[in-house]
Amino acid sequence: MVSLQSYQTPTAFKHALGALENLADEAKALGLKRPMFVTDQGLVKAGLVDEALSVLKKGGVDYLLFDEVIPNPPVALVDRGAALYAEAGCDGLIGFGGGSSMDAAKAIGVVAVHGGSAVDYEWADPNPIVKPIPPLIAVPTTAGTGSEATLWAVITDPERHIKFNIGGTPHIAAAVALIDPLLTVNLPAHVTAGTGMDALAHAIECYTMAYAQPFTDAVALLAMEYVGQYLRIAFAQGHNTEARYKMSMAAMLGGLAYGTDSAGAAHAMSQTAGGVVDCPHGALTARLLGPVMEYNYLGEPQKFARIAQALGEDVRGLSVWQAAERAVEAVYRLTEDVEIPTLQDLGFSEDQIPLLAELASKDPQTIGNPRDVDYRGYVKIYERAFALGA
Repeated sequence: MVSLQSYQTPTAFKHALGALENLADEAKALGLKRPMFVTDQGLVKAGLVDEALSVLKKGGVDYLLFDEVIPNPPVALVDRGAALYAEAGCDGLIGFGGGSSMDAAKAIGVVAVHGGSAVDYEWADPNPIVKPIPPLIAVPTTAGTGSEATLWAVITDPERHIKFNIGGTPHIAAAVALIDPLLTVNLPAHVTAGTGMDALAHAIECYTMAYAQPFTDAVALLAMEYVGQYLRIAFAQGHNTEARYKMSMAAMLGGLAYGTDSAGAAHAMSQTAGGVVDCPHGALTARLLGPVMEYNYLGEPQKFARIAQALGEDVRGLSVWQAAERAVEAVYRLTEDVEIPTLQDLGFSEDQIPLLAELASKDPQTIGNPRDVDYRGYVKIYERAFALGA
């Protein structure tokens, strides 16, 4: 039987400046009587949670507030959320925040429907997720993870010191992605930088991965163009609503580029390394993206040449190989312009390279990488990444 490529998502994407005002209407349209509102304390302190909850109250929608999400949410947090969901008789979810809150909401939905623990649903073939999660509204407050659009949730297992994927199926997708770029205007510059570079990494890796297809190529290229044009502006002018809107769209498109397949070496590295040192995923992925591209462009020179164009590079008169190298140079410049911290600043040390390379080589996302990469290849990439911070 022929193995078919496919793309499917049940998510409705709705976006506008001020889109949050429609939150109660969207909840009622899904038939929700008491959704669990999944978020973090940082957004509570920033006042954004009160803003969202006031919309629900005015619209007559009851809710259960679960504001215990932390960066890189662990298994125990998901399991606790699922238990509270059942105890309170919730009938849906609102994931409000960055990737951690939206991923936690997805994983809570999986456990609420299937039982057991989040660790039971680590991605495998056959997929352990056989039923849809409860209706989920994903409301991103950053512009980078694209979790509102992906079919994945990333959860941390502290016992194994790893992050693992739950999903790879439309059963885990949000019913509605409600995207309001105004929620991002007060993001600190370093968060804007890390999340924006993560969106770029999604686009580049999914565009060059072995599982790429026309639909994912199209959305990935537009995501790259938006990041290339607007990330520096959003970093420098936080209240520039045009830049914020385009970066929100870049994050959404980067998430759509994933589909049900993997990415590549940069995410294999950042996901596994993030289980060793607790640090921001976006900044870590951003710091690894350039070295990974420098390693990978030999495998897909035509596509890397196209990436250079998407990022605004003038490749007229250049060979394919020269143009492909321009893509790498463009990403290195962007990484420095938005002041992404080095691996050393993120808490890593060179003596960890053997461990980090071993973990990355075992990550499933390695399979989709555009250039063959094994333990030695990952050692080489990590050595290059550390050298950039010396």
